[in-house]
Amino acid sequence: MTGILQSLAGMGGLTDQVIAMDFLISAKSGVRNYAMALTETGTPEIKATLTKHLEEAIDLHEKISLYMIERGWYHPWNVTEQIQLDQQNIQTALNLS
Repeated sequence: MTGILQSLAGMGGLTDQVIAMDFLISAKSGVRNYAMALTETGTPEIKATLTKHLEEAIDLHEKISLYMIERGWYHPWNVTEQIQLDQQNIQTALNLS
């Protein structure tokens, strides 16, 4: 049913892309937050726990990035392509209203 509603709204697979990008941004935030917390910790036990969580957050970020790259939704090494994709997405969002 969701696919039908997306098609009727003219969004197609865009919602998957938006969800993936939101997830990627959250993963990046998690990496930053764990890294910051790691620099503020006072005990070896907490440091070890935060280091483990940081490594897991980095792995998650990599998986999301690769998922998006494989689908053509994310071009981290080609700024020109990423800007074009962002502009297309902006235009699609503007056309929805």
